[in-house]
Amino acid sequence: MVRSWLSQSHSGAREIAGLAVLYGFYEVVRGAGGENVQAAMSHTADIIEVERTLGVYVERSVQQAFEAVPYAPAFLGLLYMLLHFAGTAVALTWIHRKHPDRFPLVRTTFVAATALALVGYVLFPAAPPRLAGQGFSDTVTTSTGLNLSSDVLGALYNPFAAVPSLHFGYALIVGVAIAAIARHRVVRLMGALYPALMLLVIVATGNHFFLDAALGGVAVVLGWLLARAVVAPPARRPAAPRVATSAGRV
Repeated sequence: MVRSWLSQSHSGAREIAGLAVLYGFYEVVRGAGGENVQAAMSHTADIIEVERTLGVYVERSVQQAFEAVPYAPAFLGLLYMLLHFAGTAVALTWIHRKHPDRFPLVRTTFVAATALALVGYVLFPAAPPRLAGQGFSDTVTTSTGLNLSSDVLGALYNPFAAVPSLHFGYALIVGVAIAAIARHRVVRLMGALYPALMLLVIVATGNHFFLDAALGGVAVVLGWLLARAVVAPPARRPAAPRVATSAGRV
């Protein structure tokens, strides 16, 4: 029964209601361990050490480069706030309405990747660069006036749930889906570039390390494999019932 439901594209209201319930559960679980600051800082130090070993610890240099460009920090801060929610919602709505046969796999990939990310948040709390005490700027707070570390926002989300990065993970799902199913070349190109744009945004605003994004990509790939295992291919899904009218069937 679960596989049958996951393999179908349901009405917009049902999809929204289901995702809203799942997102509420996600936020509750994501908040677990939010007070374990010592462990989070220790794990962030481990991330930095791994990146230094690999020679990719350049996030602060990337941030400084954009800080030298007028209005760039404010623009990136706005993108950070808008793309993750608005961009993802617009993309899912478009796929649901224009490509309903592809929607079940995309939606289930989101759900599976999010579930895997929750395991990471609980078992491996980690501070984002802006809270790591390594000289990173909090671009969103300083450029947009929205304090991500305030008590109000801290009650709504766990600031130490940075690994894996679902900002990048969701962008990867959206980007690959658009690049794969869009009909227009320009739209496909925009989809292909979208994950790279999100990677730049989350790094330049001091919200994620490259390793966070890489692990977000791993969560997405594993989520996609799980989704492929439970979602029936379009050719094997039950056909949607035809609606008979006085003029015949449509």
